[in-house]
Amino acid sequence: MTEDQQKHHKRSFTGFTKEKLEEELAQVPSEQRAAWEKYTVPEGNDVDSIARSIVHHTTTTLARTPYNMDDFGGYQATAHSVRDKLIQDWNETQQYHTIKDPKRVYYLSLEFLLGRAMDNALLARGLKEPYTEATKQLGFKIEDLLEEERDAALGNGGLGRLAACYMDSLATLDYPAWGYGLRYTYGIFQQKIVDGYQNEVPDYWLTYDNPWELPRLDISIEVPFYGHVSKYSDENGRTRHKWEAGEIVQAVAYDVPIPGFDTNNTINIRFWSSKPRKEFDLAYFNSGDYNRAVEDQKKAENITSVLYPNDNHMVGKELRLKQQYFWVCASLHDIIRRFKKTDRPWSEFPDQVAIQLNDTHPTLAVPELMRVLVDLEGLEWDEAWNITTRTFGFTNHTVLPEALEKWSVPMLEHLLPRHLQIIFDINLFFLQTVEKTFPNDRDLLATVSIIEESQPQSVRMAFLAVIASHKVNGVAALHSQIIKDTIFAPFIKVLGPDRFTNKTNGITPRRWLHQANPDLSNLIAKKLGSFKFLKELSLLDGLSKYANDEAFQKEWMDIKYKNKVRLTNLIKERTGIEVNPNALFDIQVKRIHEYKRQFMNILGVIHRYANLKKMNAAQRKAVVPRVVIFGGKAAPGYYIAKLVIKLINSVGEKVNNDKDIGDLLKVVFIPDYNVSVAEVIIPANDISQHISTAGTEASGTSNMKFVLNGGLILGTVDGANIEIYEEIGDDQIFLFGARSEQVEDLRHVQRYRNVPMNPELQAVIHLIENGTFGESHIFQPLINTITVGKDYYLISVDFGSYLESNELVDEAFKDKKAWAQKSILCTARMGKFSSDRAIKEYAEDIWNIDPVPVPDKK
Repeated sequence: MTEDQQKHHKRSFTGFTKEKLEEELAQVPSEQRAAWEKYTVPEGNDVDSIARSIVHHTTTTLARTPYNMDDFGGYQATAHSVRDKLIQDWNETQQYHTIKDPKRVYYLSLEFLLGRAMDNALLARGLKEPYTEATKQLGFKIEDLLEEERDAALGNGGLGRLAACYMDSLATLDYPAWGYGLRYTYGIFQQKIVDGYQNEVPDYWLTYDNPWELPRLDISIEVPFYGHVSKYSDENGRTRHKWEAGEIVQAVAYDVPIPGFDTNNTINIRFWSSKPRKEFDLAYFNSGDYNRAVEDQKKAENITSVLYPNDNHMVGKELRLKQQYFWVCASLHDIIRRFKKTDRPWSEFPDQVAIQLNDTHPTLAVPELMRVLVDLEGLEWDEAWNITTRTFGFTNHTVLPEALEKWSVPMLEHLLPRHLQIIFDINLFFLQTVEKTFPNDRDLLATVSIIEESQPQSVRMAFLAVIASHKVNGVAALHSQIIKDTIFAPFIKVLGPDRFTNKTNGITPRRWLHQANPDLSNLIAKKLGSFKFLKELSLLDGLSKYANDEAFQKEWMDIKYKNKVRLTNLIKERTGIEVNPNALFDIQVKRIHEYKRQFMNILGVIHRYANLKKMNAAQRKAVVPRVVIFGGKAAPGYYIAKLVIKLINSVGEKVNNDKDIGDLLKVVFIPDYNVSVAEVIIPANDISQHISTAGTEASGTSNMKFVLNGGLILGTVDGANIEIYEEIGDDQIFLFGARSEQVEDLRHVQRYRNVPMNPELQAVIHLIENGTFGESHIFQPLINTITVGKDYYLISVDFGSYLESNELVDEAFKDKKAWAQKSILCTARMGKFSSDRAIKEYAEDIWNIDPVPVPDKK
């Protein structure tokens, strides 16, 4: 960083107390301050002022004129106009938090699946109506402009969407908070379906710039890699360590303002982009070796090129590890720099800073904080460890062994030599305390060790996160109990049960009801008398008394039908398939994975198709028409998951073109599922499927979104399904299948006792094998997961009860009045599942932070 950059950098971050801020302002000449105050006049929120702002950005920011403006240009100009208002609020929020100097929470998540930003910002600030009118006066429709926005490709599933919901709630509830993530140049991939197969296409979402981010090119942090560690004695004779890096990369900040709903609070997510310390080597360039001249630039920029680089080879593994350290190193140094401006002693660091590890991805923040405190700040180990353990909290999101990160010791030693030493020291001191309490229990020591004695040795990141955090939480009641009973059971014995808690996930009703389903949100507000339910979701219970009101039921189901028509149009546009909006819409959209059992769903569809083929015309008249809708991406290297997508599309090709069946059954796979597509799909659901093998889904949040929008659930007794069932009641949910406590015994039986396959499932598999849905050999590996693979995910075990539950769904849907009542009660009883409730629990039980409402502008 140059001297000028350092001065500018210092100037922009000083003033973390009221006194310091006033002292710095006093250095500015009074005439200059008066001029700034005179001309710092926020733009108005009336239609005329908004239109002027949009035109201003058209002619200056975009350098265009009304004569060459298309919808995309209109979107860009409008987005910059809206962003101006967010920046005003963001500046006031940051300045107010600076003066108040409260304890802040820093949320570290490798994914933030934000979705579209403009509609969310307009609704949060109550500006949708004036912007609608202003754009209309300028010759645009706001709906068309909103459709021009591209989803930010900064996540791929539930983990990232949960983080986005939590940031929305933190802002809405006035908590002082920052998020930290990576600014990926490419998202995971765009999904295209070719001949029924998933094809991955690069998702370069930044093609036309991103108006919702604020480049902070003056904020860059050096991130070291490789090299070696040397020892030396300090002036007090203490042995100290110094890491001599072999490579240094710059982390450059990009800020994304996150507005709270109906509040002035606007918080921040800081995303890091990797850049080289120098653009190219001039010596190589002058000698004509142009590739080597830009080699450092390419290597540096690779770190944030792709969300989750493929790690099924050594280079990919190292890049992913590099990605994680780059992110936590930059984030921690930013947090520490902000803290050090307060001149507080290090002992107060946990009183000012709470850091939440969202899954195991940011766990390298633990040895990094220890390195800073011990190596750079000179603290004693015990004091540094006390600070560290009081600072971190850890959210576990899985019980699947393959999702619990491990890194090989040789790779860590090569890439982060000092961090490996610190991890070994943490482990040594921890095991010494365990041995004092449980002498001679070598099995326990091996079980709880951070270092797994494999070939080669590996570091168990989840264990490191547990040991270093003062609170560890699961994300649903069942999940939290399972992790205490299984993967973290030894730590209950060693650390005590108080270390572990539950924080059931939640979703933001602002995005997933008000924005995604505005007609329903408006109807609810009309019935309840206000939009207060958007910040106090428990108020939805007031709808319960109208559940049997026929006039209200009609209004409710008319909106549902309108949403279904909107989805039929999207299906036609994306797939060419025409579906009947009067049919039952049965939806399963989520990441494609064996444990989520989309395979069982499509096997059930084949069973339904086979039965329809056996019926005569009179029998078919009594059948409930059903549209079965799938969506979701399979990891590029996940062969079985990709075969499930192929089978879904092959079955759809057969069923959708069968004239005997017509509209009685349609099968649809919607490609490239993302947040904006979900906002169309979810309000249109009649029933959604959440059918993971019991004990495998940590929580799920799509189940909450579907039910909040008046949909019923067909699901297993797993994850948050259980708590949803407890809230909405038995009549609004169709549960089936084995319970989590039965799963291991059932797997044992499947593995060793040659249990015959469910006969109805056997008949379905026979249809696949005889070529009904295309070349049978293609799907043999899928079938093998049930036969040769001994049915690890218990499809055969649950298939009978799954079919029975589907029959119950059909019968229930025939009674339109009763179904409307169920739909209303689903929404009315979802108050518990707001992300606001979850964030309040985190704030009170883990972070120990208080709201800091930003005063009204006037």
